[in-house]
Parts: sequence; C-alpha cells; structure tokens
Amino acid sequence: MVICRFRSLLSLSKTNPFFLSSPSSSFSIRTFSSSQLPQHLQNVGFVGLGNMGSRMAINLVKAGYKLTVYDINSDVLKKFSQMGVSTKKTPYEVSEASDVIITMLPSSAHVIDVYTGPNGLLHGGKLLRPWLLIDSSTIDPQTSRELSATISNYTLKEKKGDQETPAKLEAPVSGSVIAAEAGTLTFMVGGSEEAFVAAKSILFSMGKSAIYCGGPGSGSAAKICNNLAMAVSMLGVSEALALGQSLGVSASTLTKIFNRSSARCWSSDAYNPVPGVMEGVPSSRDYNGGFASKLMVKDLNLAVESAKHAECKYPLTSQAQKIYSELCSGGHEARDFSCAFRHYYSGMDENQDHH
Repeated sequence: MVICRFRSLLSLSKTNPFFLSSPSSSFSIRTFSSSQLPQHLQNVGFVGLGNMGSRMAINLVKAGYKLTVYDINSDVLKKFSQMGVSTKKTPYEVSEASDVIITMLPSSAHVIDVYTGPNGLLHGGKLLRPWLLIDSSTIDPQTSRELSATISNYTLKEKKGDQETPAKLEAPVSGSVIAAEAGTLTFMVGGSEEAFVAAKSILFSMGKSAIYCGGPGSGSAAKICNNLAMAVSMLGVSEALALGQSLGVSASTLTKIFNRSSARCWSSDAYNPVPGVMEGVPSSRDYNGGFASKLMVKDLNLAVESAKHAECKYPLTSQAQKIYSELCSGGHEARDFSCAFRHYYSGMDENQDHH
C-alpha cells in the first residue's frame, strides 16, 4: 500500500524539521548544505533547463541539493557544468545518478519522450533508482495519469524503507520567470498525498507554496483551470480598459477604480496590460519577457481538449483560444500574453491622447 511505502519517509519528517520546512520557518533553507539534507533527498536530477527550469534548478543548488542535470541545449549544460553541477548526456543517465527526478518540459509530447523514449528516464527495464519522480510541466491530465500508472509498475533497485515501488507526482507551477528565480512559485500537486508530504522540502526550495490537489492528474487539471481563468481575466480587463479609454476615461483612473471595486483581479492590480500604468510588468517593456502568448495558446488548447473530454461547455475558453491564436498568427507569439490589450483591442497605451 502507498501508506506503507511512505511510512519510513514520514517518520523522517517527524525527526527532521527541515524535511517539512516552509518559507515561514524560522530559518532559511537557502543556507543548508547537502550534509543537512535527508540522505534520500540529497541527489536530485533535473531535466529541462529552459527559462523556468534553469532557475528552479539553481535554487535547488542554493538549497544544498547535489544536482545532476540534462537538457538538449548544450550551451545551457556548459553553464551548469561551470557552476560545478554534474551534467549528463541523456535523461536515463540522470535517472541512474538520482534519488529524486524533476522534469520541466514544454509539452506532453516532450514529457512522454523524456520518460519513455530512447534513453529516457524509464529506459533501464522495470528497475528504477529514483524513488520519486516529479513532473512540473504543464501537460494534459490524461498524460499525467498514464505516466503515474506506468511508473507504478516499476520496482525500486533499492528499497527506501518500506517503499518498494517509485512514486510519481505532477507539480505544475504558477508564477513567472521572476518567481522561478526568486523561489516564490506556487506548486499544484497531484498524486499520492504521502508522496506530496515527502516531497515538500524540495518543493519549498523552489517555491513559496505547494497545494495538494488530489490524485494523479489533478495537479495538471488545476493548472489548466488556473491558466484558463488567467487568460479570460486578462482579456476582460483589456477590453474594459480599451473601452474606457475610448469613452474618455484614462487607463490609470480606471485601474484605480477596478482595484478599489468589484473588478479587482490579478490582471488589474499586479499585471496591468496597459503600457505606462504599472512599472515592472511586461506592458512597461513593450511586452517583452513574461509568459509568451504561444504558451498561453498551448494551455488554452489543453483546456479545450479537457473540456471536450469532460463534456463541459467552454464558450469563453473557445473565444480566448481564438484571440490568442490570432495574436500568434500576427507575429506576437513571443510577446507576453498581456499584449492582447495593444494588438487585439486598441493599439493604445496610457501615454497617448485618445479624447
């Protein structure tokens, strides 16, 4: 049983306060050395060192984990090697060197390939070294569930206490590249609750919050729903601000009203889409950086397919998907998704006279 498998790991959490530490603890995990980590957590493998993954991996190094990494980008691997991090030529080599694996990849197809493809994490027959595999990619819930089922049929090369089979969690994140660098991500976790508890110290080395969502696939489902709400919210705020300016009310004035009224939301008070209204957000730097529109299209595609599979209505999802697809077709796929304000709705910004 899953509870039996994790009994020994949970007992460690009772005797080792770091094992279940969080950012609210009285000490900073950034200062820990590998000798202060539980032995079964010290060797961590990381596959996928893109904009998000590279920063998450660096925070693991800062937290004292002994890291082994792989990415298809040899230049990125060289940079990690220069930091003293062990690099490998395949995901399978990472798996053979690690007790815990974290993957951060662009799509379901990439995840399937890294796990089950030639020289993938599961390449070595039915025996695995890592006792825990965590996928932080944003993928469809069905793929997450299928991978969890596949991994449950494997056996550990070396038992971890009472645990004989490896565990799989999906833990997609909410937060930008800035949050990944600062270690303030939010993880939405699906899988065994016992595995979630055992993984908390690793997750809190990269984020400020980790929320357990339920069984396999639930973390991926939560992430899709979060990004769907984020897309629709951004479009609604953008449309309202564009309309308001056309009617003679400045975007800054409307933003003040929104943020003191019932329209307040993340898109208005933390990520305003109108250039000139808020500093430090993509709209203040010509929509460079942030969350690319092409990634929003990918996530909305996942939402549409999930809605079809669940036989749910999805009129707003469909419209948001259309708008962001048009943005990408118009050459804005690399710009932050808040660029919908300028390129779809109005072509205006706060510093122009629209009266």
